Amino acid sequence: MNTVATLAVGAVFGLALAAPPGPMNAVIAEEAVLRGWTAGTRAGLGAATADFLFFVLAYLGVVSFVQSVPRLQTAMVAVGGCLMCYFAVGAARGARASFRPTAGEDPMVEEGKGYRKALVLALTNPFQVLFWLTVGVGMLRPGELDVLAPLPLVGDDLAGSLVVATGSPTLLGGFFLGVLGWVTLFPASLAAAEKRVQTVGPVVAVASAVVLGGFGVYFLFDAATTVLAW
Repeated sequence: MNTVATLAVGAVFGLALAAPPGPMNAVIAEEAVLRGWTAGTRAGLGAATADFLFFVLAYLGVVSFVQSVPRLQTAMVAVGGCLMCYFAVGAARGARASFRPTAGEDPMVEEGKGYRKALVLALTNPFQVLFWLTVGVGMLRPGELDVLAPLPLVGDDLAGSLVVATGSPTLLGGFFLGVLGWVTLFPASLAAAEKRVQTVGPVVAVASAVVLGGFGVYFLFDAATTVLAW
């Protein structure tokens, strides 16, 4: 398979991890609409840094070790749930401040630690951990991946038409290009929308608080259920 196609498939994998709605995009959105594109991008880079660390850990085999210790996975889910609830409170406060006429002078709006917040949250985000336990490990192992074969209904007809060499630097480079593209363009679009429509900021901030709180409660419930099953 040619280099350009492999790079493109890697970028699609990166977007598949970065783009879906979830706690990380909630943090990026909150930072972008309350503090601007730069703050939103910093938060996105925090999440991307976590992915790079997971990549290194997967390469060293540490991710496989986590997969073999269910109780450690449960502890990570619980910690991630607690952090999401904590950051949901901060997002709610930021949303309340953004509704004020003097929101631009409010330190809760002006000051942000998006990079550290996103990095810590991403390192305990069960979705990202699960990705690197499955797809991420598969990308690192030398071999071949028939990308279109698993598709329902049409998979058999398309089998063999898009085969990617896994474990290649090109595939991994494309993956991180996809991640970096998303964490740059997503906050840019939100910041631009907020400048055009002033109500975008408060609405997105409230939505971010709801998303973070919802995922936090869900993960805490999941961890508690698992512990009780022991």
